[in-house]
Amino acid sequence: MPLTYLYQIDNQESPFWAFAVHDGHHVDPALAPYMAISPQDRLREEDPYTAILAELPCNRFVCGTSRFQIDLNRNKGEALYLRPEQSWGIKVWHNELPSHIKKQIYDIYDDLYKEIELQISETISRFGYFVIFDIHSYNALRDGPTATLDRSSNPQINIGTSHNRDKWRALTNSLLDILKKGKDGQTYDVRENVKFKGGFLSAYLNSKFGDKGCIFSIEFRKDFMNEWTGQVFPQKLQEYKQLLMQTMETLESYFAYEK
Repeated sequence: MPLTYLYQIDNQESPFWAFAVHDGHHVDPALAPYMAISPQDRLREEDPYTAILAELPCNRFVCGTSRFQIDLNRNKGEALYLRPEQSWGIKVWHNELPSHIKKQIYDIYDDLYKEIELQISETISRFGYFVIFDIHSYNALRDGPTATLDRSSNPQINIGTSHNRDKWRALTNSLLDILKKGKDGQTYDVRENVKFKGGFLSAYLNSKFGDKGCIFSIEFRKDFMNEWTGQVFPQKLQEYKQLLMQTMETLESYFAYEK
């Protein structure tokens, strides 16, 4: 039987997109005999709950399959973690995957990129522009659950913009301002291109469509969960989601003015 890849596309009447390509935990059962990594270790390096953060009033692309089956935010040659150095030192597979399985995985990767490209092309055709929130989360306590958080090098929110064109600088500045201020006097440590500068998905889409829109690769420090156990902190998760909701008004205002 062919391998499956779980994903969902929700189309709305909007030029904006929220992606959560690393939210998924599912792995096709046919891969289980080959897989060396435990579900717990997979969960730690995945981005659980980012699909909830992506529940915004816009189009959505959410992956239900784990990045350990195929990682859509890496180039094709690195998207299947065949060596531990590709996956935080973790051995993902017991042995070399059979060539027919690897081919299926890479074919899925190609098909998904074609689908994403088609969706963004159609958005541009309808509205003339697009913006993607490429939503992720990251671990900041890699030395253990009792490690001290180094806040100086681990912002609450990192915005990756290195692949965006200069024409989107004013929009980027507005977005950063909104995220930093929050509401009701709450402020956030939001920095640009500190931990992450934007992955391959951003680079690819910018190479195709960068004159018509941009991609904000938004990395939340896993303050909304225990990164070692997976326990979620619903109030903090909702707080971050509301913060993203505020930015939607910024996007709408920017493009309304540009028109």
